[in-house]
Amino acid sequence: MKAGNLEVKIFDTRLEMGANAAKTVADKIRELLKTKEFLNIIFASAPSQNEFLAVLSEEENIAWERINAFHMDEYVGLANDAPQNFGYFLKTRLFDKIPLHSVHYLNGNATDIEAECVRYSKLLTDFPTDIVCLGIGENCHLAFNDPHVAFFDDPFIVKQVSLDDACRQQQVNDACFDSFDEVPQYALTITIPALLKAQYAYAIVPGPKKAEAIQHTLEDEISEEFPSTILRNHPGAILYIDKDSAGRLAEISSLS
Repeated sequence: MKAGNLEVKIFDTRLEMGANAAKTVADKIRELLKTKEFLNIIFASAPSQNEFLAVLSEEENIAWERINAFHMDEYVGLANDAPQNFGYFLKTRLFDKIPLHSVHYLNGNATDIEAECVRYSKLLTDFPTDIVCLGIGENCHLAFNDPHVAFFDDPFIVKQVSLDDACRQQQVNDACFDSFDEVPQYALTITIPALLKAQYAYAIVPGPKKAEAIQHTLEDEISEEFPSTILRNHPGAILYIDKDSAGRLAEISSLS
């Protein structure tokens, strides 16, 4: 399928989906490293990325030592070694498994949050993003750009945001937190225009709980009400979904 510029690939299982996405990203890394000394890649942190990250970490013949890694969002006030901490998530699932040139973490425990946003914004300016690997939230957020703080013309590169109820509930649905009240109310996030500056964007979005979000992403008008719809304007974006997350798509239903 294709929606605007967005290529859509659908797989029978989330394992096949994650493996295919990892192979594609790995091939793109190898291709780009033929002409670039270093690459800058932003990664998402969520259970939806598990299969993708597991396969990517085992890919061979990648010069990881020429890659600078970033992560796209982080809770404010959550311990750095908490299992729900996004930096820790990526550290244990990917960053500790490959010999990266550098890893740059967003610090949600910085004493000066505004200064932390400025620091990370400068890093992203100094190291322009080549590839972004992301997910889509149940409310169609990209990173922590929930609909009420998602601006397609956002002047910021990194900012602090409040999380809406749907986003916080998703963290419970994903079994990251035991209860809604445990989920932090604030987070740091790379903004939508900053994410989409990447030359290549790969969205990995499995599972039945994402079916409504995928339907909005591909079938509704492009708007900040459904932030992920903006992916349809990106010339180098691919969306990876499984049969569960594709379950509400009209085109798929007509073929069933």
